[in-house]
Amino acid sequence: MAFFKRVQQKINGLWYPKSVTVGKPVNTNQVSARLAEISTVSPADTFAVLKCLGGVLGDFMAQGRTVKLDGLGTFYLTAVATKQGVDSREKVKASHIIGTRVRFIPETTRTSGRKVATRSLISDDIFWEEWGGTESPDSPDTPDPDDRPVIE
Repeated sequence: MAFFKRVQQKINGLWYPKSVTVGKPVNTNQVSARLAEISTVSPADTFAVLKCLGGVLGDFMAQGRTVKLDGLGTFYLTAVATKQGVDSREKVKASHIIGTRVRFIPETTRTSGRKVATRSLISDDIFWEEWGGTESPDSPDTPDPDDRPVIE
């Protein structure tokens, strides 16, 4: 079940539904335990793979490659440039790049009519329910001071 709240836009004064996340984020241990339940791989092995995944994806993207993971989607890098453009192609330099972003496109399948049929990260039977009150005290907007990463 997913939750939404009613939010009024400041620009036009109209009301819209906005998704709400509740509780603490699911962590790597929880994901690895769930993967182990539905596969023949141990929780320790799935945890080890998940911990290495970000670095491996980063290495491939740093080589200018996109990374497509079946059942998940495609990751790629984009450059963040300074706000001042230049008037000719020859004046564009790498020094104009001030940052890098990772972009993600969820995997989709298409029907024969080229319409999007499914997105693997979105459940076909998702049910939206209105969130009954204020934000949860342990929502991502209010970090728990005891939930800091452990540095080993």
